[in-house]
Amino acid sequence: MAHDEIVDRYSGLARAAMSGEKAIDCGADEFDRGRFGTAAYDDISGLPDGALRASLGCGNPVAVAELRAGETVLDLGSGGGIDVLLSARRVGPYGKAYGLDASPDMIRLARQNAAGTPNAEFLLGTIEAIPLPDHALDVVISNCVINLSDDKGAVLAEVFRVLRPGGRMGISDIVTDEDVDAARRAAAEQRIGCAAGALSVTGYRDVLARSGFVGLTITLTADHGDGVHSAIVQAIKPAVTPGLEIRPMRESDAVQVLAIYQAGLDTGQASFETLAPSWEGFTASRLQRLRYVAADTETGEVVGWIAASPVSTRPVYAGVVEHSVYVHPGCQAHGIGRALLTAFIAAAEDAGVWTIQSGIFPENAASLSLHQALGFRVVGTRERIARHHGTWRDVLLVERRS
Repeated sequence: MAHDEIVDRYSGLARAAMSGEKAIDCGADEFDRGRFGTAAYDDISGLPDGALRASLGCGNPVAVAELRAGETVLDLGSGGGIDVLLSARRVGPYGKAYGLDASPDMIRLARQNAAGTPNAEFLLGTIEAIPLPDHALDVVISNCVINLSDDKGAVLAEVFRVLRPGGRMGISDIVTDEDVDAARRAAAEQRIGCAAGALSVTGYRDVLARSGFVGLTITLTADHGDGVHSAIVQAIKPAVTPGLEIRPMRESDAVQVLAIYQAGLDTGQASFETLAPSWEGFTASRLQRLRYVAADTETGEVVGWIAASPVSTRPVYAGVVEHSVYVHPGCQAHGIGRALLTAFIAAAEDAGVWTIQSGIFPENAASLSLHQALGFRVVGTRERIARHHGTWRDVLLVERRS
């Protein structure tokens, strides 16, 4: 369904709610079974009737997000405002709850419902282009809306952009099983109002990971039949030192990544290599998914990176990787390496990696200490494994198992 059609459809539902009618955007039997609307909420006392009539979601993202006093939260596709009003209660007078909707009528309804709630604000716009600055939010919630977008990757990339480092996403949405008959799935999606088609559980996880999120969990809740489910989706934007952001590595980072790589090699304590490879060589030897940089949020300058290589092409070793982490010489001792490695561990576990390995020179005490602090253990010493500038050197083999 095209964007304009969805806006028209939900504008009609908003007008129905404003006229006192119950808004329903899926089969009436789904509402009757308590799978949509206000049934998922524990406490809706004191909420305006207009917000309750326009409640169209498939869960309770406010509870899922575990909102805390003083936080700033955004509800994607806020409709009549029920989740924004509940969020405003949770975050209190020193917090802020935004709602975003593409329907002018829904915005008008929500603003009417929020009269007298000073820490609630409603914005007109699309979830694919959120009208808020970078790093503006602690939490993003949504209630059965992302499935309506034709470009879910753009939505989740925008969520990542507007979250502060360490921020989190807690949403309710629709997902499908992996192998579902297309016709039966389409019928089920139509029955529950999933206009643009839902992602599979694996597909959802892949889009979240590509956007940069870690700590991914998708918990199925209601079963709508034919392989279609309501689900709770949770994810975290990696935490890092203020002023920085950890995000997926991009091709545009190549020059800075390789410069930091070379600076590390020049210390003589990072690797047996003495020259950084070409970007083509770098990318060819490293896994596409498990590459991250720490970048300055103001200038975009890359100050550190981490990436993984497979240890073998044999299927039995599919969950075993070797990693490298490098930090710009002028930015060391600020927790950047620790933040990169922490994010990498979470992302690796999300990807099904069960063992992370690395080789560390015994003289590199800082690297060894960092890895041991994050759960790596020394497996053994590979004595005189290779020459470095003409000198035979040992390497400590460290690993971390999930």
